[in-house]
Amino acid sequence: MHVLLEYIPLIVFLIVYKLEGIYWATGALIVASALQILFYIIKKKPIPKQTIVFFILILSFGGLTIFLQDDSFIKWKVTIINLFFAAALLAGHYFFNKIILKTFLGEAVDLPDAIWIKLTWAWASFFTLCAVLNWYIAFNFSQETWVNFKVFGLTGLTFVFAIGTVFSLYKHLPEENDANAPKESEQVEK
Repeated sequence: MHVLLEYIPLIVFLIVYKLEGIYWATGALIVASALQILFYIIKKKPIPKQTIVFFILILSFGGLTIFLQDDSFIKWKVTIINLFFAAALLAGHYFFNKIILKTFLGEAVDLPDAIWIKLTWAWASFFTLCAVLNWYIAFNFSQETWVNFKVFGLTGLTFVFAIGTVFSLYKHLPEENDANAPKESEQVEK
């Protein structure tokens, strides 16, 4: 549910962009992001920090986009968010001695710290690549191309990279005990 909720503002942005253009779409993105926060408040659930950060950036850059009638600001938001994620992952590790990915995923996946650090570098590199790609496409191609890249390209790249991450981690996961194998206490020494 949480993942679907995170993508609703992006879907709203795309639909309104196709119908009314970038400025209406930016306004719709701001409203959808505000409603997303309101949903958490009504449900009396904690608002994820990522959602709050996104809303602040969307409100700031989206507000400038609408107020100044300049789509450059909303284009920069995507680059800045990706650079923020890359910087947060690396700063967490190098300045605060905290592996952020382990904090979020450590309960689901038990890995040695060396693997978590490699994963941190991989994702920080990926976010940096996404930031550079967004910047390049936003300012060297048409607005339509950028919107399609933002919605489909970055989402697709993230999905593919996440699947690749899962496959790369598979070899580091502990093997499941076979249900039919005798327990260690039942094994007889020969």
